[in-house]
Amino acid sequence: MFDKGPPAAFAALLDQAPDPPHPEAFWLDWGPVFYRGRANKTARLLCVASDPGPTERIAGRTLVGDAGQRVQGFLAKLGLTRSYVCLNAFPYALIPSRGDGAAAWLKEPPQLKWRNRVFRAAAGPGLQAIVAFGVNAQAAVKLWEDRPPVPVERVPHPSSHDGARLVREWRAAVTRLRAVVTPEAGPAPNYGEAFSEADYAPIPRADLPFGVPWFLGDDRWARGRDVRSSVRRPVPDDRHTLIWSAP
Repeated sequence: MFDKGPPAAFAALLDQAPDPPHPEAFWLDWGPVFYRGRANKTARLLCVASDPGPTERIAGRTLVGDAGQRVQGFLAKLGLTRSYVCLNAFPYALIPSRGDGAAAWLKEPPQLKWRNRVFRAAAGPGLQAIVAFGVNAQAAVKLWEDRPPVPVERVPHPSSHDGARLVREWRAAVTRLRAVVTPEAGPAPNYGEAFSEADYAPIPRADLPFGVPWFLGDDRWARGRDVRSSVRRPVPDDRHTLIWSAP
């Protein structure tokens, strides 16, 4: 099983993505990354993150790397195995040191109009909740004026350096969401007092394109070596080069 790509109408909309508002603040050369999961309006949960990382660019799908595997573990705690869709506030990767302008850039009319069209196109009648991971995602969801009348959870980004706050707020969000999101499988246990390897989950094959290697979307081997991701951008050539390590 693999992801055959988005429906034609959704793909046409994604193809209209505007260029970043300030190109010098984004990694451009490898292009945009748009979604992961069900882009056919069948999602029960819509996840919004900030922007794609290097593993996402390799996969052509968002929330696939270390942060994405944390989000997949979050979904597992809700008993969701398929009925979700993941999007970004920015389709291009934002350089963290240039991120001070992100709040203003999210409001720029071409970005705002296109992004809200994408959010609207992904949200079907069965949507039960939205989760915004991190500040940029929360700002993007707040700017979505015609969003569906469903609960919105605003939680720290999965790459947050404040681990205690992350696990505390994610645990509380899981508890609330279990009351509104219909599970597809038995939910995994909620978070304990600290984030552990058991709180990760590999990215399902059904979320990835055909032909990717077996280890894409499962970085357990890298985390076992104290490496957060198997893909990195080498300095000083980080705008042009990605280095991808196999197990």
